[in-house]
Amino acid sequence: MKTAIAKFCLVAGGLLPAVAMLALGQADPEQDHRWHDDSARVAQVVALDECDPTTFNAALGPDFCKNIALGYSTTFANLFAEAAAGTPDPNWDFEPDTLKIKEGTIVSVVDQGGEPHTFTEVASFGGGFIVPLNDGQATVPECAGGFSSVAVAKTRILQGSSVQITGLKKGTHHFECCIHPWMRMNVEVK
Repeated sequence: MKTAIAKFCLVAGGLLPAVAMLALGQADPEQDHRWHDDSARVAQVVALDECDPTTFNAALGPDFCKNIALGYSTTFANLFAEAAAGTPDPNWDFEPDTLKIKEGTIVSVVDQGGEPHTFTEVASFGGGFIVPLNDGQATVPECAGGFSSVAVAKTRILQGSSVQITGLKKGTHHFECCIHPWMRMNVEVK
């Protein structure tokens, strides 16, 4: 009998820390502020486009456009024609248009479109490094040089990949795609 009680106490004593660790692991950080770590916050941004693989790949090379969306796609010629007319395709966009976050939040930008984009912080919105897509706007200094500039190249997001933006200070930050400059968004840091 003493042996059975001793074994029970050993098993129960070993289970108690495991149950406590499980309970801590399942704590809801939004409900229990003692366990909340502001540095671990992540806000998601999505880069979208609707490049037409047939026309983009014919103009820019095989596998440039890897669009897998079904339905409507923007042809290479229409992309330039619409941008020149001042009516660029609104489906080429960053979502959301405005992001409000707390200081210390990581902004994770994923390219779910069919081709590369940049997520470049700029002082003011303007044109990118492909002049025919700028609708008459001058190229902003942060986009000058295109991918030959290391600063611009570091902001490139390939289809299916992501980039993490950290260290944003309080205030409003402007981001645009240096290729498709109508793709713009504001990140407001509180």
